[in-house]
Amino acid sequence: MSVSAASAAATSSATVPAAPLPVLGREVRVPLVTGGEVEYAALDYAASAPALERVWNDVAAYAPYYGSVHRGAGYLSQLSTELFETARADVAAFLGCRADDELVFTRSTTDSLNLLAAALPEGCEVYVFETEHHASLLPWRTAAVTHLDAPRSPAEAVATLESALEARTGTGAALVCVTGASNVTGELWPVAELARVAHAHGARIVLDAAQLAPHHPVSLRELDVDWVAFSGHKLYAPFGAGVLAGRADWLEDAEPYLAGGGASRAVSRRADGGVDVEWHTGAARHEAGSPNVIGAYAIASACKALTEAGFDALVAREQQLVARVRDGLAAIEGVRVLGLFGPEAERVGVLSFVVSGWNSSHLAAALSAEYGIGVRDGLFCAHPLVRTLLGADAGAPGECGAPEGGSLNAVRVSFGAGTPDEHVERFLGAVRELVEQGARWTYRTEGGRCVPAV
Repeated sequence: MSVSAASAAATSSATVPAAPLPVLGREVRVPLVTGGEVEYAALDYAASAPALERVWNDVAAYAPYYGSVHRGAGYLSQLSTELFETARADVAAFLGCRADDELVFTRSTTDSLNLLAAALPEGCEVYVFETEHHASLLPWRTAAVTHLDAPRSPAEAVATLESALEARTGTGAALVCVTGASNVTGELWPVAELARVAHAHGARIVLDAAQLAPHHPVSLRELDVDWVAFSGHKLYAPFGAGVLAGRADWLEDAEPYLAGGGASRAVSRRADGGVDVEWHTGAARHEAGSPNVIGAYAIASACKALTEAGFDALVAREQQLVARVRDGLAAIEGVRVLGLFGPEAERVGVLSFVVSGWNSSHLAAALSAEYGIGVRDGLFCAHPLVRTLLGADAGAPGECGAPEGGSLNAVRVSFGAGTPDEHVERFLGAVRELVEQGARWTYRTEGGRCVPAV
């Protein structure tokens, strides 16, 4: 089943939307420059989603039993080792891993894709769309990389990849890297169809699921991708852990990503004074050093929490919020929502937009300082994509005021399983008020960003 098909199934009329899941920080209050304070509206989930209370409680319950894994004889070390490996199995189940897939715990999506890049066979060709996040656009520095132009529909994405692979002259290994959901537009990509094309031409495919996994089920088996990478801090777990899961052979044939304890099975001195090393096989080969046990356990806890809440219900509610934000922004004069695939394209809870006559940094600063709403402005670590989307709207920004002819960047609003309806309504009301009445406070430029002049 493709991601799009999964979305349609999950948002059918028979699905009852879920209630917001409890997250940390839900009742945090922040000061306003205009006086007083207000409950913080966290609408920057695409950068880092708040941790689920369930996850935090699980981590707190384990913390007194914390111990080093794999090499300790003591009870706490044995317990932590069992917990770490159980977390690996739980995350593998969440991702629909195949029996012979390997799952490596990393620091983040970026770390996962750099690990895979370091394991590419010699001469491997890489195909990547210019629309990717820098985490999946930049790691392939030692490979021959073909950058594909931004498609304007899912069908065009499939056709573009097919044409590029048909034009290959090499007979060696090839890898396609693609996002599941854009971190700029939220649009869902035709992952299963792209995997079919890649495999038909003898290439493999890795899925950057950083923005997809928190919003939709992700199955390596059903999507037929070779690897998937994602970060815990976008999946309602604390910072510091990520996952690379998928085919074992390239990882097994590669030198360890990091050299050190844990990755080495045996080390001995040679007569000439050098060192011989026998490296571990399996996940341990690329998990040198003491692993982030709490991070891995937190990811597994988040996977369980989302599964138990029911992805169908979570998707149904999120699609209601997406529709509300779309409609609300469309009703505000001068607002343009950015997108590749058209206004009705399926997307997760991520939307970026520009407002005529507004510097995006100024708008984001005013939303925070005057309304207690946290969004993001900038190029979102996807510079080529945002500049393509801005097109004729791109221009030189003014000094925390109206840009001359356009906007240097965009504003992004993003939400998910923990977002209450009230935060979305407050955001839409604040954007409308700022556009119609202007900011109530004075702002200045500091370090390239707009900040309140206080």
